[in-house]
Amino acid sequence: MCVIGYYNYTVILTYLSLASAVSGMLFTVNGHFRIALVCLAFSGLCDMFDGKVARAKKDRTEEEKRFGIQIDSLCDVVSFGIFPALWSYCMGMKSALGIGILILYTTGGVIRLGYFNVMEEKRQQKTKEARTSYSGLPITSIAIILPLAAMAGLLWKRQACLLLHITMLAVGILFVTRIRVPKPKNVTLAIFIAAVSLALLKIFRVF
Repeated sequence: MCVIGYYNYTVILTYLSLASAVSGMLFTVNGHFRIALVCLAFSGLCDMFDGKVARAKKDRTEEEKRFGIQIDSLCDVVSFGIFPALWSYCMGMKSALGIGILILYTTGGVIRLGYFNVMEEKRQQKTKEARTSYSGLPITSIAIILPLAAMAGLLWKRQACLLLHITMLAVGILFVTRIRVPKPKNVTLAIFIAAVSLALLKIFRVF
């Protein structure tokens, strides 16, 4: 049976990230918020390394490269756009203000990804070198920020909902703000992983 798309190892982590996000959304609507955060963190972990895995395949065709860019962003919309917005809504952002912030957050994320796709294709036509920085806050950063914000909400329980509102608003704005964000090196990635892991351990111990 013939199917469309590409199914080699270069996109495995991207598909795993999406599967984890969908699982997290199902956990969210069923009230399992802590497990949902683990799913978000795992999606972020997959995204950290999917580009490295893809670039390891030296004989990728132009179609495979373009497909990789598009499928990565499409999955990111779900994993780091819709999923965090749904989680935040279920955690208390249900007022008109909260919903407005979540709409701004998801819209900013989609704009950020669309802009990235256009600029990345142009960049790859000019150079084969790996990217060293991003314009605007990458949407995948929410996989680090949201678990840390959830942990902070445990320390300041009375301000937890307000903190969540501020976090989602700030991140949504930073998605479309023209700031230069250096691409994290391996040491920085290790620090991010350790910080999120500690946050999740704290959440599971206190909740």
